Amino acid sequence: MTAPVLKPFTAIGKLITVILGLTGRLVAGIIGTVFIVLGAVLCITVIGAIAGIPLIIIGVLLVIRCLF
Repeated sequence: MTAPVLKPFTAIGKLITVILGLTGRLVAGIIGTVFIVLGAVLCITVIGAIAGIPLIIIGVLLVIRCLF
């Protein structure tokens, strides 16, 4: 059983696993790259950084999961 503090990280990991399982490695890598670019564009504005930073994090995790 995981600690309550780690539950958000576990949920993100499970989400990435589901996305990777549904789409395959190549498409997951492309989606991860798109999330990174979209998150960077959103981070140009301060208001957009609220949504941009999580998109970048999820994109990086997708690309890492795609490679390994």
